[in-house]
Amino acid sequence: MKNKIVLVIACVFSVFTLQAEIKLPALFTDNMLLQQQGNAPIWGWASKNESLKITTSWDGKVYEVKADKTGKWKTSLQTPEAGGPYTISVSNGKETKLVNNVLIGEVWLCSGQSNMEMPLKGFPSQPVQGGNEAIVRSNNKNIHFITVPRATVLEPKEDFEGGWQVASPKTTANFSATAWYFGSLLQEVLDVPVGMIVVSYGGSNVEAWMNEEMLKDFDLALELPKKEEDLKSNPNRVPTTLFNGMLSPVIGYGIKGAIWYQGESNYERPFQYKDLFKKMVMSWRELWNQGEFPFYFAQIAPFDYARFHPNDNKEKFNSAYLREAQLKASKEIPNSGMAVLLDVGEFGNIHPAQKNKGGERLAYQALAKTYGFEGFEFESPEFNAMEIKGSTVTVSFNNVPNGVTSYDKEVVGFEIAGENKVFYPAQAVLRRKSVMLSSPQVEKPVAVRYLFKDFTKAEIFSTGGLPMSSFRTDEW
Repeated sequence: MKNKIVLVIACVFSVFTLQAEIKLPALFTDNMLLQQQGNAPIWGWASKNESLKITTSWDGKVYEVKADKTGKWKTSLQTPEAGGPYTISVSNGKETKLVNNVLIGEVWLCSGQSNMEMPLKGFPSQPVQGGNEAIVRSNNKNIHFITVPRATVLEPKEDFEGGWQVASPKTTANFSATAWYFGSLLQEVLDVPVGMIVVSYGGSNVEAWMNEEMLKDFDLALELPKKEEDLKSNPNRVPTTLFNGMLSPVIGYGIKGAIWYQGESNYERPFQYKDLFKKMVMSWRELWNQGEFPFYFAQIAPFDYARFHPNDNKEKFNSAYLREAQLKASKEIPNSGMAVLLDVGEFGNIHPAQKNKGGERLAYQALAKTYGFEGFEFESPEFNAMEIKGSTVTVSFNNVPNGVTSYDKEVVGFEIAGENKVFYPAQAVLRRKSVMLSSPQVEKPVAVRYLFKDFTKAEIFSTGGLPMSSFRTDEW
């Protein structure tokens, strides 16, 4: 009888302990990095209706918060200028959770598909150029990051398995190469701690990163999932699944902005992509409730996408249409910018090895547009206008303060067409901020295309080394 009483008491104590336990999400663990000079949200779980005190070591301030009837609580912490390390304590009077080595600095969300996911060590038999050197040199106590593991589910998740890591060769080898080159350049230039939250899944389409509300006005080629059975085949391409499984747990975490590298899995549906992407960005911003935070993205690199459709009309699957959709989106999404990667594509590899160019060009955008640095080029040359005189077309460019260059190589990627809509290769004479085009086959040109092909290599650059995007002046 005595043993039974002891057992009952032990069980009651265990239940009480379980109910009273403070639980913090993976985002709020040792080595976390909070956005500086703002109100950084923090949340977690405790017993229902329980009162908690949160203390921050940078100012000694105590925040009092009460869990709701489900046990969830949330508040915001006033963060100082960049610095650290600090501690955060969360206490209910019976138990205290300590979060150690907390840094304050700049936090960026890094999302997309495999070209964001690809680690510095590369994929099997697919290297990252210079990746090993970057890993060796990656010891940096002022760069912290966390990677959300792959997850495809029907309902939004609130947490995930993982934790923040401090940059070192051991940790960076498996970390996103694009995010690393972006964040490490920011940290070097800004000279403050930088944190990165990577939420990416190879082969994913944009619809998977949107919820049902975002998709309701679109005529989708892919059906919304209704049961677990719907997730068995290519779950990373099923609408809403990655929003639910991977993005949902990080929504609301204090960030400075986001970078995005995705689009390869939407190349077959390019004419819907611009509007889908615009809706996604707008909706993410609404969910974060931080205003129009910066959103910079990489234009997909050229690749032989048509190989996936050997018996079809190759023009139908020309990835230049997707690059065009991204270019148009960059003009319509406020506080955004696009890194052009027309010079890094590989004919037989959808994962370009030169990840440094994508990450650093995204950093150029952030440094110039978000942080106000000047004196360097951060935007690629762009088509401005065309002037037709007789059989000659003069095409002028924007974003070329110091002119354009082909690095002394012949420019052969332009085509012109007359009213018959038949394009012919154009002879090109490159000038400082324009190019003159003509073709003996086209007496009265009406349209111009530049490298508007599935796989191609950049020919025109700014003097800062940024390639011009493929483009067309027609809508044929």
